[in-house]
Amino acid sequence: MAIWAWLIPSALVLLIALIFIYYYNKFVVQGNRIDNALSQIDVQLKRRADLIPNLIETVKGYAKHEKGIMADVTSARKALLSAKDLPARIKADNQLESALKSIFALAENYPQLRANENFLQLQSELSATEDKIAYSRQYYNDSILDFNNSIKVFPGKFFASLYKVHERPFIKITAQERENVKVKF
Repeated sequence: MAIWAWLIPSALVLLIALIFIYYYNKFVVQGNRIDNALSQIDVQLKRRADLIPNLIETVKGYAKHEKGIMADVTSARKALLSAKDLPARIKADNQLESALKSIFALAENYPQLRANENFLQLQSELSATEDKIAYSRQYYNDSILDFNNSIKVFPGKFFASLYKVHERPFIKITAQERENVKVKF
């Protein structure tokens, strides 16, 4: 009988300790997953930014009088590379995406450019990168959803307040960014 009096409270203390450890580790793992997802977005944005100079050089040879579009792409690329936080990166990314659409629309006016192997390869790589960026953003938001759900439901809500864990924001786009891009020449 004396052993049970000691064993039951010890088992309860151990169980409670394991629950605390479980939730702490869960929040750490989910937070790391979110940070990794955001880093993957940065990797893809950097990859796209690295492809831009090659694209500009290829297009320059065919569209010498379209310097405004080239300048827009270059300044959008610089803004993306210098963006410090998530909202600034999203804004710069949207500007770069718009500028790239202008270049691809410009290519429609130059059949030789559209047939250029370098241009086609760059266009294909950029398209693949855009798909990876979209996937990375989706994965980031999915990770945020999982994390936010964990800290809003019981008993996660209790442990989140205990560990001072707070909601994280989703990547959002503004109503203006949802509009179709207007390309003018």
